[in-house]
Amino acid sequence: MSSYPSEYLYTTEHEWIRVEEDVCVLGITDFAQKQLGEVVFVEAPEVGQVFDSHDEIGTIESVKAVAEVYTPVAGEVVEVNEEVIENPELINDDPHGEGWLIKIRFSSSADLQKLMSAEAYEAFLAQSHE
Repeated sequence: MSSYPSEYLYTTEHEWIRVEEDVCVLGITDFAQKQLGEVVFVEAPEVGQVFDSHDEIGTIESVKAVAEVYTPVAGEVVEVNEEVIENPELINDDPHGEGWLIKIRFSSSADLQKLMSAEAYEAFLAQSHE
């Protein structure tokens, strides 16, 4: 059984997105949160900020590292998960669910074509971390 939801799309930087019509929910993968360890702080963008694909949108700090988070799609931030800002450990507890970071209204569905399926992401993990 895969630990990566099959309806999500994935990046080589270990972000996931879930497409909901013209909005993408964005978070980091279970692999990423395990690499980081205990998450203690999340810096997220403001609602209304506009990003190009691959722009840094924030950072996640753990007890052992700081990781940048990038958006795989260009668009405007329409919601920030305030729950994660207040309780960063949600990223460790539920990275593919309650631990989502932002919702971004994407400007081009072409950005989605460049992302990996869950199956491709798992193959990428296996290949790059043998």
